[in-house]
Amino acid sequence: MGSSKSVVLTALVANGAIAIMKFVGWLLTGSPSMLSETYHSISDTGNQVFLLIGIRFGAKEANQLHPFGYGKAQFFYSFLVSVLLFGIAGWESAKHGYEKLVHGGHGGAAADVTVLGQTFDPIYVNYAVLLGGIVFESWAFVKANAELREQMDENDWSGYREAFRRTSDVTTLTAFTEDTIALAGLVLALLGNLAGQLTGNEIYDAAAAFLIGIMLMGFAVALAWENKRLLLGESLHESEEAPLRQLIEESDGVEEIVEFRSVYFGPERVLVTADVAFAEGIGTEAMDETISDIEAQIQDAQPFVKKVYIEPET
Repeated sequence: MGSSKSVVLTALVANGAIAIMKFVGWLLTGSPSMLSETYHSISDTGNQVFLLIGIRFGAKEANQLHPFGYGKAQFFYSFLVSVLLFGIAGWESAKHGYEKLVHGGHGGAAADVTVLGQTFDPIYVNYAVLLGGIVFESWAFVKANAELREQMDENDWSGYREAFRRTSDVTTLTAFTEDTIALAGLVLALLGNLAGQLTGNEIYDAAAAFLIGIMLMGFAVALAWENKRLLLGESLHESEEAPLRQLIEESDGVEEIVEFRSVYFGPERVLVTADVAFAEGIGTEAMDETISDIEAQIQDAQPFVKKVYIEPET
């Protein structure tokens, strides 16, 4: 959990600094792609705040009203991030880019800027901001990527696609996705500004703004879908359930598993319950010892299984 928080704090610092720089660039140039990128970074900064709230709230101790704790708070806040912030930023960016594509013009680009007696085209402010943003976002991306790669190695996942579908650490997943999109958005804005300057046609800048918005909305939908599966109570993957089932079936006195259930109740926190039929004639004391042994073995086999309930069946 500490590593997830570190990833989010890194992204918060990076996105906050970049948002301010992009806003200054937009004020000086009126560039549609810079405004889209400003929306993008403001949304990303807000995202990190929501994720930190989720981490803090999710760490609360279990109580009578929430006997399994508040771990699902992180799923909720990550879902909120994807729908409200990514969606709104994506929509505003796409709308602004579309308007500029249709009607044209930067709508308020500044004249040449004079600093310390030197006059220059404010487009170079955009280049400086975007290149600086790439540096900041690369720093955040490297940290988020390292955390996700560590999870991939621990769980023997084949790649990013499997990690995206199977991880329950939605905080790191969201931060990693944001940083990836942020880098892509910065490159699009840089190319749009450069093409506009070289050709004198502002349509490239407007097209970059529109594409940034479409990209944001697309990833918003993807992130919302991944959080939905955990909010609705997804079970362990079949490949993770299989060894736990086998462990129970091979325990002394066990005839069969009548029913086996698992569900995530927080990031890397799983509840496992099983209705187990024991051999006829087994004593109560021996049955209790077997159940205790099964519960301990399951938690040793899969550390993310935090609660185990075995119900004997006759």
